[in-house]
Parts: sequence; structure tokens; C-alpha cells
Amino acid sequence: MSGANFQGESQGRDAFDFNDRYGVRPQRAWIPYALSFAIIGGAWLIWAGMHQAEPPISYALVAFNNDDPRNTEIRYTINRRDPSKTAMCTIAARDIDKVIVGQIDDRIPAATGAIERTVTIPSRADAVNAGVIACYLD
Repeated sequence: MSGANFQGESQGRDAFDFNDRYGVRPQRAWIPYALSFAIIGGAWLIWAGMHQAEPPISYALVAFNNDDPRNTEIRYTINRRDPSKTAMCTIAARDIDKVIVGQIDDRIPAATGAIERTVTIPSRADAVNAGVIACYLD
């Protein structure tokens, strides 16, 4: 009887597995997904860090003086990666409610290194502070 096939048995086939029948996955099926996410995420993180490490233009507010609230004086620095390009900075004076009461566009000519600028902003009402809104290259 050892050579006879009984009902439900077949030769050359694997043993019956309930995991295959009901779609139960192995416990570590998440590892390939985690590895691919880590590789893609790591590559993006390196790219983002290298791209933003030195922006094309950066600026910093040094000080502002509002002894005359209708003519606020602001001093700021600007640094460009490519000093041969001209830059444009938008500067604004604000009142106590943070409403812009004066705004100018300051064109900075091409020059080498960091530049410190002092600009007076005329305003239509009394200003209490001033700041650089944005700078961009022309």
C-alpha cells in the first residue's frame, strides 16, 4: 500500500498550506518597502541639503531706525552666489497693526562679496518697524 495514492494525496506536489490558501503573508513583508522608502528618502534629503546649502541670494536685517516715523531708515546686508548679477530687494515699513505703510524696491548693482545697504523708506503713516520682505536676482 505504500505506493498507492490515497484520496487527497498527490505525488510531486507540495504539502497543503493554509497560508497560501487564505493569503497570509510572511511577517517581514514590510522590509522591501521600508528599504526602498529609506533609499529614496535619503537621496532626496541629500539633494535638498546640497541644493539649499547655499541659496542664490540671501539677506539679513541689521537694524532699523524710526526716529522720524514717516521716514524709517533700514540697514541690511545682501549676499549673492553670483556677484555679477544685479539684485532687487523689496523693503517695507509697518505700523503698530503690522500694516505696510511704506514700501520700496531697492535695486542693488553687481558687486563682489556681501553688501551692506542703508535705505530710507518714506511712509504714509507712522511706522514702528521695518524689514526686508524678499530679494531676488534680475
